[in-house]
Amino acid sequence: MNPVTLLVRGARVLDPREPQAKPAVRDIAIAGDRIAEVREGIAPPPGVQVFEAKNLLAIPGLVSAHYHSHDTLLKGCFTPMPLEAWFLHAVPPNYPQRPREEIRARVLIGALEALKLGITTLQDMATVHPFDEGEVDTILQAYDDLGIRCVFALQVGDAPGSRGMPFWDEVIPADIRSQMTLSVKRTGGARELIERLRNERRRHAGRHPRVSWGLGPATPEICSEEFLQLLAEESAREKLQVFCHVYESKANAVTARNRYTGDGGSLIRHLARVGLLGPRLTIAHGVWLTRAEIDQMAAAGAQVALNPLSNLKTRSGVAPIRTYLEAGVKVGLGTDNSSCSDAQNLFQAMKLFALISGGSGAEAFCAATIGSAEAIGLAGELGRIAPGHKADVALLDLRDPAFVPLNDAVAQLVYTESGRAVRHAIVDGRVVLRDGRAALLDEDALYAEIERLMPVLARELDAIRARNARVLPYLEEANRRTAAVDIGLDRFVPAAP
Repeated sequence: MNPVTLLVRGARVLDPREPQAKPAVRDIAIAGDRIAEVREGIAPPPGVQVFEAKNLLAIPGLVSAHYHSHDTLLKGCFTPMPLEAWFLHAVPPNYPQRPREEIRARVLIGALEALKLGITTLQDMATVHPFDEGEVDTILQAYDDLGIRCVFALQVGDAPGSRGMPFWDEVIPADIRSQMTLSVKRTGGARELIERLRNERRRHAGRHPRVSWGLGPATPEICSEEFLQLLAEESAREKLQVFCHVYESKANAVTARNRYTGDGGSLIRHLARVGLLGPRLTIAHGVWLTRAEIDQMAAAGAQVALNPLSNLKTRSGVAPIRTYLEAGVKVGLGTDNSSCSDAQNLFQAMKLFALISGGSGAEAFCAATIGSAEAIGLAGELGRIAPGHKADVALLDLRDPAFVPLNDAVAQLVYTESGRAVRHAIVDGRVVLRDGRAALLDEDALYAEIERLMPVLARELDAIRARNARVLPYLEEANRRTAAVDIGLDRFVPAAP
């Protein structure tokens, strides 16, 4: 066993596997980047740093199983709107190429918000448009500099980005269609894209100790069968998790029924046929699956990363959480885009998860830790404070009103805590958040840099709003036609009377 390098002393340790209403006081011995021992009364070896944690609640660092770093500077810019309308305002291909300093700032501010809310790992499905190796370098270096953990996947597709919107070609004039996209833009053929993804992984191999890689086909609709099959082969050969948006909105389900007739109108059957459906596939959102599709996912060992906040704000509906759990699908939680959930906050997501599913706080806590770790391909590495696991820990103040009195730690964590009580975070055995402030980064300099950069982005957003004003009436008509299609299930939230 490696020598102990950090001792967290006297915290109440909450385990998602065996949650206790009043967690026992324990010491956490950390050796390098791993947890070595968790018990009461560990004597610190000579010279070892001791982190006093009396009156603190230690939880496994939360894991966001679905996130995008590319729009963190647009938080608060958009009112609730249908997903497809939000795409036109937010996705990178609708903007000019961004300067490197803006890219760095947006990665840092999103990851910093996550750390301050107890999230120590992000699965970043990042859109780099137009593709630029230097942009990838900037993103990964920013994660290194802050000290957070990331499972990184470049979001790509090799087919037109509007293929997921029913009635798009029928309703929207051709001259308008050519000027905008609902997703990533086609950036090469299937084999060219695979080679590009492979080269990026090779270029960065061994350079980033807390960054691992996955594969990120944006949606099945904008990926050719050849590309999906190549991704399945690459995933199997390199043991890479695949992250893909599947059935986020009703438009996706209508498209599936119309386009994938050979697969019974099912995206899940389509993914199975091309070789992707299995334990290394994590679908994001999964709002509009049928029960048969959910059962097929469970049988294949595939996982889902649920995003209740963004699904409600983009009017995409409510995922069938209880059905997933009853079927045995592995379930994780994500925080999604900052401009459609507006918060990198898994406390909000856990509360919604529990309320929507009618389940317990313990189920929600498990989804945000163990479930999310499984969903990003790091099962057994993250999600618990236990020997052998990575030393990723969030420490919350039990003297915060959210936990006073301490009646039930799990229930209060999920239903009462907002993220306000997070005081410290440890990633890979290093303290990266201390007393609510970044330990490895000058926060004030970051805030000043973003203030300097925002006027240009704000002007470009104004131009995009003006351009979109022309297309929105057509898009509303396409959405009305889509809503009227009977596909045999309804995931929408009932309208208020």
